[in-house]
Amino acid sequence: MSRLTFVICLFAAAFVALAAGCPASDREALLAFKASLNEPYLGIFQTWSGTDCCRNWYGISCNPTDQRVADINLRGESEDPIFLKAGRSGGYMTGSISPSICNLDRLTTIIIADWKAISGDIPNCVTSLPSLRVLDLVGNRLSGRIPPAIGNLRKLTVLNLADNDLTGDIPPSIVQMSSLMHLDLRSNRISGQIPSDFGKLTMLSRALLGRNQLTGTIPSSIATIYRLADLDLSMNRIGGCIPEQLGEMPVLSTLNLDCNAISGQIPGSLLSNTGIGILNLSRNSLEGSIPDVFGPKSYFMALDLSHNNLKGKIPGTLTGAKYIGHLDLSHNHLCGPIPIGEPFERLEASSFDSNDCLCGNPLRTC
Repeated sequence: MSRLTFVICLFAAAFVALAAGCPASDREALLAFKASLNEPYLGIFQTWSGTDCCRNWYGISCNPTDQRVADINLRGESEDPIFLKAGRSGGYMTGSISPSICNLDRLTTIIIADWKAISGDIPNCVTSLPSLRVLDLVGNRLSGRIPPAIGNLRKLTVLNLADNDLTGDIPPSIVQMSSLMHLDLRSNRISGQIPSDFGKLTMLSRALLGRNQLTGTIPSSIATIYRLADLDLSMNRIGGCIPEQLGEMPVLSTLNLDCNAISGQIPGSLLSNTGIGILNLSRNSLEGSIPDVFGPKSYFMALDLSHNNLKGKIPGTLTGAKYIGHLDLSHNHLCGPIPIGEPFERLEASSFDSNDCLCGNPLRTC
């Protein structure tokens, strides 16, 4: 066969595939997926008709070369015309996620988000989808455990399971997800400890695990995640001390550890790190004094150290910071005069309430 003949045959095969539309097996898998769900207001599944699921099926996209289903993108909050036509900004869907979704073995994206009432388990078989890059199931009522073999998804960059009712622990295999950049497990009932080797997730930029029932301590290996900018472990049951290494992270800008059982002293490296702009350590059992390590490059949009057992004076170096926006030192055991100058001259008394013997503006005179 000549090269020209080969190219002609290749184009002919591609044309036949395009003309035929999506394979019958993909269409059947989507219809089985649809059968386990009920969406009563928008009529999005009414668009799922005809033999070609690659054309005009709401939320479905196909690979243009082979017409295999590549993306399922069903968001319950959208400005899409189908929402506007129904006079709604959000949708409501009940039912469960059928394991038939796993028959779509070329999927790169699964977004079934913000439908409020989709329940049941996450099908374990999703961990067998070799090309999956985005798994976003936020804002439903999913229960059960995160699939134990989630680490098989080596190409996954986004895992968002927030705002559901998931239980069990964080699977140890999660650290095998070498491409993961965004992890959001907030607002579930996930328990157990954060894997000690969490630092193997070297591509991670956001780790959001707040509002769960996590216990144990903060793994020091987290500090080795060079790209990590946002770490939220708030509203859990985490104890132990804050690893000193967290303050040495070069990209970390937001750290929320509030509402835990963390003890020990505040590492000076956290307060002297000029990249951290939001730091919330409130409602823990932190002790000792506030490290006097602020400088002309210190820039905190929010610094909350309230509801701890901190003692001593308010650091005078805070007045030399480049910027301190919100500052809350209330409900501690601080004593002595409040420093004069920025940011103290614009703060209200609530920032200093319920300490042992603080004095000066905006409290009583010393």
